Amino acid sequence: MRALLALTLICLVPLAQAAVQTREIRYQDADGNALIGYYAYDDAIEGKRPGIVVVHEWWGLNDYAKRRARDLAALGYNALAIDMYGDGKNTEHPADAQAFMAAALKDPQAAARRFDAGLDLLKLQPNTNKHQLGAIGYCFGGKVVLDAARRGEKLDGVVSFHGALATQTPAKPGVVRAKILVEHGAADSMVTEQQVAAFKAEMDAAKVDYRFVSLPGAKHGFSNPDADRLSHGEHGGPDIGYNKEADEKSWADMQAFFKQAFD
Repeated sequence: MRALLALTLICLVPLAQAAVQTREIRYQDADGNALIGYYAYDDAIEGKRPGIVVVHEWWGLNDYAKRRARDLAALGYNALAIDMYGDGKNTEHPADAQAFMAAALKDPQAAARRFDAGLDLLKLQPNTNKHQLGAIGYCFGGKVVLDAARRGEKLDGVVSFHGALATQTPAKPGVVRAKILVEHGAADSMVTEQQVAAFKAEMDAAKVDYRFVSLPGAKHGFSNPDADRLSHGEHGGPDIGYNKEADEKSWADMQAFFKQAFD
């Protein structure tokens, strides 16, 4: 009877739950621009763990980018959604998004410094393993993380989700350190077949360790549940759309990719 009572009491005691903690961190890039990062980690994990930078879509540092940082934290990573536009700017107006993106990409070296500032901030967090680092990016952010890999950032792995593939700074043999995973929508009208072919040729010529996944029926923005709404917003919108199957497949691919990259 006592054994049964003890077992009952044990079953009534709630198990310790992982708790994802978040906070905003203000920082600056080397050019003195004011930036806002969104940091997420699981405080139930002891010790250091790999760090992953998250780079937002062309909409800016919005709730979606922050959600992906929390998703990564729930997987056991330290995650920092960085700010490529300054002051945490974000929008749902395509014209504003285009303007923000154009300004951020006007000077590739300035964009690189802004990415570096976010990566450095992640490395400064006390529970980040500075020797195990990665980056993921969406749309505009996909281009940002691919360009980071192209210039030889010390990253173990980089993942682009429906990212832009064209670049002003193509990869060169012996420079790229990171393994690369590209999750691309086969029905993405915003990335041409010629750009896909050019990207693959670039990676092959530079002898990069990369994998290119083409997801059937998926449009640009396939990972973002808000894509359908944003494509039909009051201001009009780009040819984007959410695809649940592609979203889940690409996220599973990412998990397997980082498990191997950090091994």
